[in-house]
Amino acid sequence: MTRPESSLGIRVDEGATAPPYEQVREQLRERVGSGELAPGTRLPPVRRLAEDLGLAPGTVARAYRELEALGVIETRGRAGSVVTGGGVEQAAREAAAAYAERTRALGLSPAEALALVHRVLG
Repeated sequence: MTRPESSLGIRVDEGATAPPYEQVREQLRERVGSGELAPGTRLPPVRRLAEDLGLAPGTVARAYRELEALGVIETRGRAGSVVTGGGVEQAAREAAAAYAERTRALGLSPAEALALVHRVLG
């Protein structure tokens, strides 16, 4: 059974294997990563989002805490939680873009550049 959708377009599926806090966290992270939630966007308070989704406030609070640990959002006390700009994913995208630019300048093909990444990541 799917619970009601929040004002942010988040839905929690009770039949899913992922727990509700993970579903909330991942849907918010995806919306930030896609640009749907821009940096500076204020998120609803924990209690309001929990009420919208029919969840316990602690469930939403855990999702927000994990997003904050990932650098996706920042909690500013009574001012609430705001989107910071993507955190880890944004930093990784920027690093990948810089790597792609550098390998192009060195004359490597995309296949050669990817092969190097695969060797380094092991």
